[in-house]
Amino acid sequence: MGANASNYPHSCSPRVGGNSQAQQTFIGTSSYSQQGYGCESKLYSLDHGHEKPQDKKKRTSGLATLKKKFIKRRKSNRSADHAKQMRELLSGWDVRDVNALVEEYEGTSALKELSLQASLARPEARTLQKDMADLYEYKYCTDVDLIFQETCFPVHRAILAARCPFFKTLLSSSPEYGAEIIMDISTAGIDMPMFSALLHYLYTGEFGMEDSRFQNVDILVQLSEEFGTPNSLDVDMRGLFDYMCYYDVVLSFSSDSELVEAFGGNQNCLDEELKAHKAIISARSPFFRNLLQRRIRTGEEITDRTLRTPTRIILDESIIPKKYAKVILHCMYTDVVDLSVLHCSPSVGSLSEVQALVAGKPNMTRAEEAMELYHIALFLEFNMLAQEKTTVSKPPSVELPRRYLLPQS
Repeated sequence: MGANASNYPHSCSPRVGGNSQAQQTFIGTSSYSQQGYGCESKLYSLDHGHEKPQDKKKRTSGLATLKKKFIKRRKSNRSADHAKQMRELLSGWDVRDVNALVEEYEGTSALKELSLQASLARPEARTLQKDMADLYEYKYCTDVDLIFQETCFPVHRAILAARCPFFKTLLSSSPEYGAEIIMDISTAGIDMPMFSALLHYLYTGEFGMEDSRFQNVDILVQLSEEFGTPNSLDVDMRGLFDYMCYYDVVLSFSSDSELVEAFGGNQNCLDEELKAHKAIISARSPFFRNLLQRRIRTGEEITDRTLRTPTRIILDESIIPKKYAKVILHCMYTDVVDLSVLHCSPSVGSLSEVQALVAGKPNMTRAEEAMELYHIALFLEFNMLAQEKTTVSKPPSVELPRRYLLPQS
């Protein structure tokens, strides 16, 4: 009964701070020494100025929960406002109109899901960069050989001239087909793998090998001083399409002579030629690649090389209307499907337009033109044209450097 409470652990005792009315209660935890059970108390006040960390955490979490409830309530109020606006909008509608609107939304949702599933199922379209990488690797339709350290690199004159001022000047001095040019590079430390990686960069816009020397700023500066700094691949390929320097193939379109005579048309206008590069059309379309390889096997290509004339490819306009040819070529060089090319200038001599006039059919809509272009892309095996989103406005013009004005061979 007369025991002292301070001798027991976890004891509670009043502490007098001079004024008996200003007493505070403390909970103490004591630590004991082996000698004399000395008590060293750690005291925490229960007043609001000195709360336990656990109590403070609980109060903070409670405020956060209350804040979340208010935010959720405000969100639900905004959703309710949208629903109210929809009810007010449809309050004066006939039931059949509301039903038609619901069916339209359901059809749109199903079409969106179908489009998503179709995009996941079909193979990925090959980009310009990937096709250019294959072009450099498999050497389709090369027309000049670069000799570096006793190694031959078959390349394409038009691509290197459009991408690099150094090669533009070098190749202009040897315009003949199949010319062999010995490379003399002044930049130190360039070996055969590094030269191959440099050519790969000109074709694709990225280096094809991981070499620590390409991280050396001094070597990169020397290369830029000797070869020049190319633009992006998109800009240079757009310049190649616009100017068609060193073109080596022309696309012609067959036409019905009876329709030409009936409408007083000009045969030369109907068979207007479009310039292109064998390397580009063979890299982007297996149809054109197989066609050009067949010409090589039959010896027709040798005749064109001997006469130094561009290869002529005649297309049936009933299968590939001429009015779509520029859209197709534009996509091959830029990966952009621009239907405004169809209407940027009056179309001359299109057999499909003559046939439409004879049959009394109205002009085709944008959707009909896109569908016809889609079937042409499948025929040419040009997946980028079939899968890429179409644009109806002409892309902004790009200011091209004067170095695109290349001399013709």
